[in-house]
Amino acid sequence: MAEKIILDIVTPEKKVLSESVDIVVAPGEEGEFGVLPGHIPFLCKLKVGELRFRSGTSARHVAIMGGYAEVLPHHVTILATAAEEASEIDVVRAQAARERAERRISEAKDKLEFARAQGALQRAVARLRVAEKK
Repeated sequence: MAEKIILDIVTPEKKVLSESVDIVVAPGEEGEFGVLPGHIPFLCKLKVGELRFRSGTSARHVAIMGGYAEVLPHHVTILATAAEEASEIDVVRAQAARERAERRISEAKDKLEFARAQGALQRAVARLRVAEKK
């Protein structure tokens, strides 16, 4: 039997998933990284983006809204601010959030408003990208 990695994704509200997988690809703040069984341990900050994982021929996608990843040789723990699997994403709501964020960016009166609107846009776009992969 081939080696596997245990992938746990946890948010402050709930455990999103816990599965045995072949590979994990996550959106690190310094760039995307992949983890295979036996990986060297490390801890890193995650940015808003798409986390992918595969088990056999089945690939799944999760929208991650920032957080941290702890990588051990046979265990990856994602401590995310928020996380949604593709099947859980409300596309209409995410599109509306993207439109609101784009409008807020164009109407921003200061740097703080602009930065908050940019963050909202990044989250909406991440959800929409992941939702496409249902």
